Amino acid sequence: MADLTTLDIKALEHATGWGRTYNAKQDLIREGDEPGPVFVILEGWACRYKILPNGTRQIMAFLMAGDACDLHISMLAEMDHGIQAITTARVATVSREEMRTMMHDHPSIARAMYVAQLVDEGIMRAWIVSMGRRSSLERVAHLMCELYLRARDIGLTAAGHVELPLSQIVLADALGMTPVHMNRLLKDLRLAGAMALRRGNLTILDAAKLVQIAGFDENYLHRRMRQASWAASSPADEDAVPMLDPMLDKIRS
Repeated sequence: MADLTTLDIKALEHATGWGRTYNAKQDLIREGDEPGPVFVILEGWACRYKILPNGTRQIMAFLMAGDACDLHISMLAEMDHGIQAITTARVATVSREEMRTMMHDHPSIARAMYVAQLVDEGIMRAWIVSMGRRSSLERVAHLMCELYLRARDIGLTAAGHVELPLSQIVLADALGMTPVHMNRLLKDLRLAGAMALRRGNLTILDAAKLVQIAGFDENYLHRRMRQASWAASSPADEDAVPMLDPMLDKIRS
């Protein structure tokens, strides 16, 4: 996202050098709480969510390693959503004062943080389009493409596989459907030969088919503004390149 100097990197390492461990389903912060520090996910998965009056939950974003939460939320009087760990997660907290100082003293860090926020907003817009206009099958396929590419950016994929520790209940809460419907759609995508999700592991079987089903265009992830992390992928991940060429062609164009 930005060219960081050695001093920038040291400042980030100092700010996020200590992390608290949260258990799965433990809240980092709840709706209605006074906004606190900026959370930075170091390990594991988390989500933003809201609980409706009838007790149902809507997940509004998935957060993975490297994601920072709510850079400017301190401008509000209280949180308008909650953040919860999906898996065991290690999370750094950066005080508002420390964050302001760091961004003032390190313009490249400030730019990187603002670009990250723009990407978050792009993802939210894509989710709104999915909920409003994509079919249920397209919605699931689109989310799988997104999560795979985001995981690939941070080195979590290998040979077309990625550990995706999201239950069908969690996925259903993100896509506005029931777990039963989610189960049926995942089966349809597997039978179509596009992807398979088994025991928390996502395998891309046919990237071109998955992209076609989803109508996926990765522009909203603004990956051109990121360093091409796939260039430094492990040898195991390079083995997946031929299978993923259709998707990578879109990324590289």
